[in-house]
Amino acid sequence: MMTWMNDLEFANPWLLLLLGIIPVLIYLRWFRGGGTAAFKVSRIGTLNSIRSWRTVIQPWLSVLQLLTLATLILAFARPQLALKEEQVIAEGIDIVLALDLSSSMLAQDFKPDRLEVSKRVAAEFVSKREHDRIGVVVFSGESFTQCPLTTDRGVVRRFLAQLQCGFLEEGTAIGMGLATAVNRLRHSDAKSKVIILLTDGDNNTGYIQPLTAAEMAREMDVKVYTVGVGSKGMALTPQGKRSDGTYVFDYARVLINEELLEQIANATGGKYFRAQSEQALEIVYDEIDKLEKTEREVTTFRRYSDEFSHFLKAGLFLFLLHTVLILTLFRVYP
Repeated sequence: MMTWMNDLEFANPWLLLLLGIIPVLIYLRWFRGGGTAAFKVSRIGTLNSIRSWRTVIQPWLSVLQLLTLATLILAFARPQLALKEEQVIAEGIDIVLALDLSSSMLAQDFKPDRLEVSKRVAAEFVSKREHDRIGVVVFSGESFTQCPLTTDRGVVRRFLAQLQCGFLEEGTAIGMGLATAVNRLRHSDAKSKVIILLTDGDNNTGYIQPLTAAEMAREMDVKVYTVGVGSKGMALTPQGKRSDGTYVFDYARVLINEELLEQIANATGGKYFRAQSEQALEIVYDEIDKLEKTEREVTTFRRYSDEFSHFLKAGLFLFLLHTVLILTLFRVYP
């Protein structure tokens, strides 16, 4: 009911000013006596005991008159139901997530580890980007495309959930990961192209240098946001593998080449972020989400359906009811 009333508009809203007559009539009728005749009697005890159903109902005839008047005024104001249709034309952004899968991403300064937290926060970011194409590139000692650019956010989240360390060559090839991400955007015709590169270390392998890949990104008008993930100081980090494939953990110093990541971001018009906790990483993705807004053009169509007939019918019914009651049950004889 409330939703229907919220969508109601009036073709002749100025006629609603006539509703101001009703408080005046109420004042004249009940507070000024409305011209009611009076006579004096010596005792009213007997009169008080004489109350029939007509006596009880009679004052409500005036209420019925006012309701009739209000309903007819609303009908003449021509209430209309506004039906809105919106056509959304969205110009999305092409975004590639380049994620480090080196074994150090299993460090336990994040709970349960850096990789699981990075996957979860990235999936939440993907869920917010309704009109964008998103792809996933992973790297350690080598790099490859985990998920090509797609608008299917469910597919991207499933690919993110499958990520794990250990199935790529060991190392941290930041340049290779960035170059692969740039290549995924090579044929993109989007006005805005963005790479979010997340790593917890320094470039120590690969045949493409990070700044060379950053230059490639700049030439293709691709903006790179770099994220260094990991606490400062010492962290429980994989130091080797056992024969059964499980990792041996020990404390090691967290070494992130922040200067390099800042250079990559600055060279492409992006920004560098340091995330030392899960909450900080969430803030980083929220910040990037605000910086890279999708353009949306909304065209609104409005249609109207006249609803005055409902009020007119109600008003006429109340008028007829009042007339019948006055001429029959409550008829006053001279």
